[in-house]
Order: sequence, then structure tokens, then C-alpha cells
Amino acid sequence: MPKQSTYVLGLNTYDHDVSACLLRDGAIVFAIAKERITREKHASGFYKEVIDYCLDAEGITLDDVDLIVRNCYILPVPDMEERLVYQDMPGFLPEHERPEAPKHPLYLSHSDKVVSISHHLAHAYSAFAVSPFEEGVVMIVDGVGSYRSDVMETYPASDTGTPLARESESYYKFSGTKLECLKKVWMEPDRGFLSDEFYNMPGLGALYSRASSYIFGDWNKCGELMGLAPYGRKEKVRHLLELTDGTLHVPHWTVEFNQPYIIDGGEKWETSPSMPHWEDLAWRVQDDTENVLLARARWLRETTGASNLTIAGGVALNCVANGRVAREAGFENVWIQPAAGDDGIAIGCAYYGWLEVLKQRRSFVMDHSYVGKVYSDQDIETATQRFLVRIQTRATRSDDICRDTAKLLAEQKVIGWFQGGSEFGPRALGNRSLLADPRKAEMKDILNSRVKHRQPFRPFAPIVLAERAREIFEGEEDSPFMLIAKRVRPEWRDRIPAIVHVDGTARVQTVRAETNPVLYRLLKEFEALTGVPVLINTSFNVKGEPIVETPRDAVICFLTTGIDHLVLHDTLVSKNALHRIVGPLVEGYSDVANMVAWGTRSG
Repeated sequence: MPKQSTYVLGLNTYDHDVSACLLRDGAIVFAIAKERITREKHASGFYKEVIDYCLDAEGITLDDVDLIVRNCYILPVPDMEERLVYQDMPGFLPEHERPEAPKHPLYLSHSDKVVSISHHLAHAYSAFAVSPFEEGVVMIVDGVGSYRSDVMETYPASDTGTPLARESESYYKFSGTKLECLKKVWMEPDRGFLSDEFYNMPGLGALYSRASSYIFGDWNKCGELMGLAPYGRKEKVRHLLELTDGTLHVPHWTVEFNQPYIIDGGEKWETSPSMPHWEDLAWRVQDDTENVLLARARWLRETTGASNLTIAGGVALNCVANGRVAREAGFENVWIQPAAGDDGIAIGCAYYGWLEVLKQRRSFVMDHSYVGKVYSDQDIETATQRFLVRIQTRATRSDDICRDTAKLLAEQKVIGWFQGGSEFGPRALGNRSLLADPRKAEMKDILNSRVKHRQPFRPFAPIVLAERAREIFEGEEDSPFMLIAKRVRPEWRDRIPAIVHVDGTARVQTVRAETNPVLYRLLKEFEALTGVPVLINTSFNVKGEPIVETPRDAVICFLTTGIDHLVLHDTLVSKNALHRIVGPLVEGYSDVANMVAWGTRSG
């Protein structure tokens, strides 16, 4: 039987957020980050798991794939894999994967159907190629991209740098499938310890990671930094980013920054006497970042006259800055890639292959990110009927799961909500979510104490019926991917206090029936009961773990936290009286529990 479809596979490889995206005839059919499979946050290393996930979900083999496009921001993939042959780099190829990688047909591949591209180019394709715009401009800002010597696209000769300079910012314009680079901002290498090289470079995203490492002991806690910023006092810290006539200057840090958080220093972060200093520094870094991004966006608008802006790169996850760009930069429309970080590189690689290598037309718009595989009712039954699950829970099928769940939410219950395919990207957008009632301020503390165990300053986000969003939140822009912060209107702040941040804003997700009919109907049912078309939506996981992917992941999280009820499609799972006895034993003997709960099945 002749093959009916053309398949392109995009891969982000080796460093953090390894991922894959499979296109069928130019449309995304499946995409996944490795962390969702291995349960290791920001998983790096080899890419077999993510490839197998996409191919198995589509029911094809690697031989059916017409083109594979890859990226690794550290080095071009062929160079990276040559290094891995003779150099032990467990951060990029863990010990347990090293014997398996050479067995894979893509490792050290010289096939004509395997292509490698540079980093910001992949980000750019992830932004414009799946946007709803025929023409416009692209803004890419992240921590660090490819070496200048490895960049593939043509860029202005005036944007000079040494061969070992790294991408920091890239700006493009596009029309149809044509992409043209307008500006590159490079970071030159900086002296320092090898492990902190990139975030000591003089770049916008690198500075944000530097501050994250200083305050939280982790360069990748930029979301926490954004949440902490409103607590800081204005202008207590000098500028850390300075933009003059289009040139960005990042001053070196000096000994005035002498209060870093030391993870194993014996002092708890929450009670540190350095907190006021950290808050002030977070405010400064956030404010500087917003102002530079807004200036860059205005330059793009004035230079090109474009009406449409698309954004990707890790800094595009800064929803506060995005809100200012959307409202103040002068564009009619702004679209942000939901997987704006390096997991989204897989999307960009795939579309570079489809558009540039295969010379196909654009025909797909990414109006939602639910591109994980859909688990069957049999998968759900298997997860809920394991012996140690069955004796602790009661599972019932509902003839109207949205009605029944809305009643529980109105009774202040915390719900684990599992529907359809998982979201691609770092945000839970209503298919792998924890949901709760926003009408009482204490619900934020309940979620934190029972499930999330996050720092108390971090806000929880709202989901809202799209047609009601302008009534409750300021601003006209749509926000389907929870990537734009909006001010909560004063008359609503006391009605939904659990989602209002200290500065009066919320990271909004607008919900439409066309893209998530089940979540939309749940909001309608909750509105009918309470008069409030808003719910708290946070990711279905505990601190330090990836968002759940499978029914099994969801059941484990449900049983080991204070989630009140679990919804798996139309099955409602509740804890019974025996859970209070068995639950602590299971958590206390987790290895045995896993063996008993998941390794055997009782009829």
C-alpha cells in the first residue's frame, strides 16, 4: 500500500527540554517534551523516548518519516554527537543512555533526510510558521543561542561579532514562507566558571537567568523571578540593562551583589534576611527587561510598518513583559508561541523542514497546544483498577462530568482535571490542570499547602470564558496560551481574590468552545452555579516534577497529595476512608508501593 502522507519530524536534542514534533502533511499531529515521559524536569540527553512517543501515537515507524530536522544550541548536532563519542558529558548524554544511543539510526547519521539547523532560526520558524498571520515580524529573545560561526541565516553585515559570539536576540520579517533576518544581537564569551558561562554573558535573557541563579540558586527559575518582582521597591537597585541608540549594554555585576542564595547553606529561602534585597533586585531586572523588550518591539514596528508580531524564545514566557508589548508597542496583533522555550524548538525544526527544505506552503495555524496523544478509556481503567489504587478510591462514570465537577468546585474542592491530549509547552491549559474556586483568597494557600508546595508569593492563574474576559480583565488582546498578564478590573478583585497577584494583575488564559469544548462547558457550568466565569488553573503536578502526562501519572499525584477529586475524562475518582490508612504507608514505602501498585493487577 503506497504511503499516503508526508511526515516531518523536528527534534530539540541533548540539552534541557529535549522534545519532538511530528508533522503530517504540514500539520502538527503530536509533540512531546522528554520530561513528560521520564518524569525528570527539563530532561536532557538522548531523544529516543520522544521520537518513539510521536511515532507510536501516529502508528508509523521512522522509515515512514520523509525528513528529520534537529537542533542543539550548544553545537550543531553532528558536532555534538562526535564530541559525545569521545567525551563523557553526563549532562548531555547520561550514563544510562550512553550504551543505547549508538544503536539508534539517527545517532551519527549521515542520511540525506537528516538536517541540522541553528537555534534562533528554529525559534523563528516556531513563531511565524504556525501563526495566524500571512505576514509580519518575529522577535526572538532567549538566554543563549548558537555560535555566530554556526548561524545559518543571512543577517545584516553591520551586526558584527567574533565567531564565538552567541545569539541573544534575533529579529525577522516574514511574508508567506519567506523569512528575512533584520537584526542580530550577539553576546561575546565572558570569563567565568564553565558552569555559569552563559548567564554571565552580556545579554538580556542571560541577565534574567543570572538574577534567577543569584536569588533562587537555579538559572531556570525565571518564572519565580517574575512573580517576585512586584514585591520589590522601585529604583532601589541600579539599572542592569541599558539601551542607548539601539545598543544594549549589560554592566558587569560587582561586589555590591553579595547576598546570593546558597542552596545547601542551611538557611531556608523563605526566611532569609536577604529577602528585601532579592525582591528589589527582582523588580529591577523585570522592569529593565520590560523596557528593553518594549523598545525593541517599537523599533520593529517603526522599521517595518508591520501590523502583526510573533514572539518566541525563552524570554517570551515572561507574560508581564508580553502584556506591555501587546498593549504598548503599536501592533494590531501579537501571537506568542505557547512552547516559547527550547521545547518549542522541535516545532521550528519541523516547519523549517516542511517550508524551506520540502518547499511546501503554510496551511496550519496553531490555535491550541493540545498535541499530546489521547489516552483511551482502557488506559484510564487500567490506572484506576490497580490493587493499591482500587482499595483507596472510588471511581464512578458520570453522565455529565462538567456539571458534577462544577458542583464540587463550588464546594471548594481541589480537582485534578485530565482530558484529551496533553499541552505542549510549560503551561497547563486545561487538559492537565488542577482547578479550584477563585472566590476565596484562602484557596491559594490551600493549593500550596495540599498540593503545589510553592513559595507563597507565587500567584495562581485564572481561566476565563473568552467572551467574558474584557468584563473582568483590562485589555482587548486574547490570551489563549496564558502568556499575557492583565490587570484585574477593580470591581472584580474582591470577587476572585485567589487569582489576583499583589500588583493587581493575573496571568490570564481565555477559553473558547472551538479549541477546548469540555473546559469551556465546565466554566459555563461553574458560572451557572456561582455567577463567576473564572476558575483557578494551575499545572497538574507538585513542585519539582513535570506536569502529568498519563492516567497513571495523574493517579499517583492524586493519591500522594491533598487533591480532593480526580477527573479522568468522564470518570470521577474520589478517595475513600481507607486512603487515610493506606496512603501514608504507600508514601513511606514508595519503592514497594510502586512495585505492588503498578506491577500487579488484581482482578
